[in-house]
Amino acid sequence: MKTTKRQQTWAKLDQEKVYSVADAIETLREYASKKFDETLELAVRLGVDVTKADQNIRGMVSLPNGTGKTVRVAVFTVNAADEAKKAGADVVGGDDLIERVAAGEINFDRVIATPDMMPKMSKVARILGPKGLMPNPKLGTVTNNVADAVATAKAGQIEYRAEKNGIIHAGVGKMSFATDKLVENVNALVDQLKKVKPASVKGQYILGAAIATTQGPGLKVDIK
Repeated sequence: MKTTKRQQTWAKLDQEKVYSVADAIETLREYASKKFDETLELAVRLGVDVTKADQNIRGMVSLPNGTGKTVRVAVFTVNAADEAKKAGADVVGGDDLIERVAAGEINFDRVIATPDMMPKMSKVARILGPKGLMPNPKLGTVTNNVADAVATAKAGQIEYRAEKNGIIHAGVGKMSFATDKLVENVNALVDQLKKVKPASVKGQYILGAAIATTQGPGLKVDIK
């Protein structure tokens, strides 16, 4: 496969070197696209076995400086519809919204639901589930306090989840962010991962990490 000019310049990088997060970000700026604002992606490899229930790491974390993305939030509710709208939800509805989703209308990035709606949500579970949009009490997306949930989602909350090989992938901000802001976001996610370390993990927990831009090279970073 033919390499692009950008890819050819990556050959100058020492991709075996382990950088500090700040140095890696500054290095990646030289290779970031000038055509659009790329996302900084963090990948953390954990020493977990996700086939074990207590090591199947998944949760939410709020990034102190947001993600730089506009998050469209849908709230499935009847009794808290006004509260959801006032909080800034982009889409609000009950049975009508479920029918629209069942018909293929999905114009949102995050879903929140009040507990009373969950039995009805089973109708669209096969649609929302594969997209990672199905509300989950463990993630705080099934709640009666929809105002706080909407505000948190809008403010830069992200979901993290260990894939089958134990790797967490997450976008932690835009390259237009100041380096110190991106470092703070990276640290927020890493600190959260440390907090949820399963007690059953006896060996090394954080095995390694790397950051990359949307279309750029990846660099190893020290987050331990």
